Amino acid sequence: MNPERIPYPSNGAELITGHNLHRQVFSLDMKRCTVIFTDKNKADSRHSLKHFTGTVLLVLLVATFFPACSRHESRLDSGKLKVVATIYPLYDFVRVVGGDAVELHLLLPPGVEPHSFEPRPEDMMTVAKADIFIYTNSGMEPWAEKLLSGVTRNGKPVKIEAGQGTRAINAADAEGHDHKNGAKDPHVWLDIANAMLMIDTVANALAEGVPAKKELFKANAAAYKVRLKTVDDRFRSELADCATREFIHGGHYAFAYLAERYNLHYLSAYGVSADSEPSPKKMMALIDTIRRHKLTSVFYEELLSPAVARSVAAETGATLLKLHGIHNITRQELESKTSYIDLMEQNLAALRKGLVCR
Repeated sequence: MNPERIPYPSNGAELITGHNLHRQVFSLDMKRCTVIFTDKNKADSRHSLKHFTGTVLLVLLVATFFPACSRHESRLDSGKLKVVATIYPLYDFVRVVGGDAVELHLLLPPGVEPHSFEPRPEDMMTVAKADIFIYTNSGMEPWAEKLLSGVTRNGKPVKIEAGQGTRAINAADAEGHDHKNGAKDPHVWLDIANAMLMIDTVANALAEGVPAKKELFKANAAAYKVRLKTVDDRFRSELADCATREFIHGGHYAFAYLAERYNLHYLSAYGVSADSEPSPKKMMALIDTIRRHKLTSVFYEELLSPAVARSVAAETGATLLKLHGIHNITRQELESKTSYIDLMEQNLAALRKGLVCR
């Protein structure tokens, strides 16, 4: 299929669209310096990584043919450091540490399950305008490196891997066995010690971006870590005396860091991939464990179907309880400024109930 050329009379430039953009029509808003995308087949179309090349070409063409946009935007600049965070824990860390000095954007739309997320063209435009791009690691956001390689210009945005230097544990396969090929569990933020390291990484990145506010960022990070230490101490004390330490989860392998930190025995229905399904053997293992240990609860997680946990509960008579992996939050939670600490405290309350702690 031949590409379709769309002329812009204002300066004679042409942008190209075609099959590799899923037949998208786009227009340029010269006042706002943005590209408006409209899919002929489906609104708000999601694009897989194989379509990045065409979309990134569009981003670069806009930057090349419309240099007035960058000049116009600089006049309207808020003067704040522009930061894009991929998932919610990173967003919350930047929000607390950066405060009013940062213009912050959460890349993952509220309510979207992160493992299946695919960046849209408008997401790439947002990243292209940022000063700093913060992601967790290649296991959590496998698309991040490719996205950045296409939109980075003149060293911006600066790439920050917040999970670098954190303690990593082996990922589990669909049967719950450790991977032997070096694959790591990407959910590092659920270990509060790792969260503290990530906060330091965020503070250092912001200080590099705005050296004049270095002391503010460091002070905010230090205060945040004191609050996290209090939450960590509560987990240790309130989970110390429980009827069981067996932690059964009818979802993907997301809570191993949380379980290991507080000496819980964790069993999930399937491996790290949220798109996989449990085998009959694994389902029977979950049911057998609940019956053998006389457990009263099975956990499910936010943003994923509780169908597996519900099936296990129906078979065993266990109660369903929600745990939050904090990958992402709902729009209502975002609007109410629900924090990482709020969600960890919710997890503590659920664990105390599910494990029958005194």
